[in-house]
This record gives sequence, C-alpha cells and structure tokens, in this order.
Amino acid sequence: MSEAALYDDQMRERIKAYPGTLTYVDLIRRNKRESAVLVVLMILLGGAIGAIMGGAIAMGASSKDLAASAAVGGIAALVFAGFGALWSWFGGSNAILRMSGAVEITPEADLELFNVVDEMRIAAGLPMPKVYLIPETALNAFATGRDPEHAAVAITTALRQKLTRDELQGVIAHEVAHIRHFDIRFAMLMATMVGLIVFACDALLRTSRYGMIRGGRSSNKNEGAAMIVILVVALILGIVAPILAKMIQMAYSRKREYLADAGAVELTRNPLGLAGALRKLSEDAEPLVEAANRGTAHMFIMNPLRTSRKARGERTSVFSSHPPVSERIARLLALTR
Repeated sequence: MSEAALYDDQMRERIKAYPGTLTYVDLIRRNKRESAVLVVLMILLGGAIGAIMGGAIAMGASSKDLAASAAVGGIAALVFAGFGALWSWFGGSNAILRMSGAVEITPEADLELFNVVDEMRIAAGLPMPKVYLIPETALNAFATGRDPEHAAVAITTALRQKLTRDELQGVIAHEVAHIRHFDIRFAMLMATMVGLIVFACDALLRTSRYGMIRGGRSSNKNEGAAMIVILVVALILGIVAPILAKMIQMAYSRKREYLADAGAVELTRNPLGLAGALRKLSEDAEPLVEAANRGTAHMFIMNPLRTSRKARGERTSVFSSHPPVSERIARLLALTR
C-alpha cells in the first residue's frame, strides 16, 4: 500500500497528538511501563480478594466444617489452576496450532517467507521459529510458544498472497516481537490469574452466603453487624472482581499489541510496512478466522472474531483484546516524521 493511501485528514489529526520527537524506543518504554502497572493491578486485585476472603472465613468460621470446606476449595482451585498452567506451558501452543488448522511448512515450500522470518529473527537475536500456514481466506497471523526456543509463527494463506514483501516483513516482525517480549508467557500468566480470581470469587460467594446466615443469628450485635458488613463487601467483590480481572487482562493485551507494533519498527526500521499491512487487514472483506475462538482471539495480530465495522478496530471497549487499528496506524505513522 502506498504511503499516500495511509494518510487522510482524520489520520493526520491523530498523528498530531504525538510529539515530533517520538521514537520506537519511547513507545517500547511506555508500553512496558504500562504493562507492568497492569500486572501489579492484577496482583493487587488477587491480594484484595484473598484478604476479604480470609476476613469472611475468620468472621464466620467458628464451624470447623466451614473452615475445612473453604480450605479444601482453595487448595482444589490452586491445584486445578496449577495443572492448567502446566498444560498451557507444555502443550498449549501445539493445541492452538491444531485448533487453527495450521500446517508446518519447509523452506522449499516458500523460500521468500522463510527468508523474511529469518531476517526478523536475526534482527531480534532469536532462534529460528517454526513457520506455519493457516488455510484461510481471511488476513491474519499469530505467534505462539512458551519461549524463543519453542516458538512458532503462523500466517493465513490469504495474508501471504495479498501483502507486499515490506508489509509481510512488518507482520512477521510484529509476531517475532511478541516472541522476543515473551508475550505468550505473560498472556498465560494473566489468564491463569484471571482463572484463580474466578475460582476464588466463587468460593468467596459460597462462604459469604453461610457467613451472612451466621452473622444474622449472632447474639452479639456488634459482632453480628461487623460480620455482615465484611460479608456484604465480600459479596460485592465476589461479583465485581472477575469483571475487573477480565478488564485488566484485556487492557494488558491491548498494551502488548502496541508494544509488538513498536518492536516491529525496531526490527524493520520501516513503520510504513506494518502500517500498510494493518490497513489491509482492517479492510479485509472476510475478517472472520473460522478456526479462532474467544480463548485464542487475543493472540492474532487483528481480532479474528470481529463482525462489524465497530468491532473491526475503529472503536474499542474495556473488553476489547486489541486497540483501535486506526490508533495503531497513527502511532506507526508518527514515527515517520
């Protein structure tokens, strides 16, 4: 896509919002800092749930059966989450590739594609990832793997056919940046924390229900009132916390997309390549990747589940896994000034 085609009046206004001295280093530093803040917020949220849950159990746990039940439930949740994390660590990437219908290819099948991947992994100082093609008419791509030594890059056949070499290089650089930044590992961490929070909130709601009954029957009015206040807070947190956890997870996902965009420019030194690719992806007439689902949508360079123009990246919400594509392009074009 030509440089002139990327600019319009609205895009020029977006670009003006960024300082003229902006560099990809500034973008990388900013997004790493914001990502770290979101991880801290998730940890604090989990800690708050644990503190409230401990208070609820302590206030309403004169019954040994209730304490034992809460302990068993907490241990079971931790064990289940631990096994889920281990499965994701060792088998998650292969499962995702199978679900996507991705087929591993050799250099003989597409030498130019392998050359592009090789260029970007050398620029990033990484081992050569495996290369996969997804037989899809939609334009999309993703990276997976627990670390750079066990990484893979997958692109759809339509993306391979419709992008120029510079645009393809931009997309591959974006995915290699995800590998370089260990985004798949961080995504697994965030998903595990969300799962733990959901389990904890479920246990908290069950514990609070029994605690409120006990508080209402307490002969000590001050103790009963304090117990009910704590348990009401526990009930509210038990309902709201999973929503907050999901919002933090999606905000984190959006920040890592911005980070990968900036990382791609660091590798290619060509913001226009990725900007042109993103414009083509956003205008794709077939945005739905049939093999994708809500569990894997955040991994793709563009949300594969979007079905309307609003969801295709022109606007975003607190539950969006990807930032607005127009904002991503504006950040990239701001680097060309």
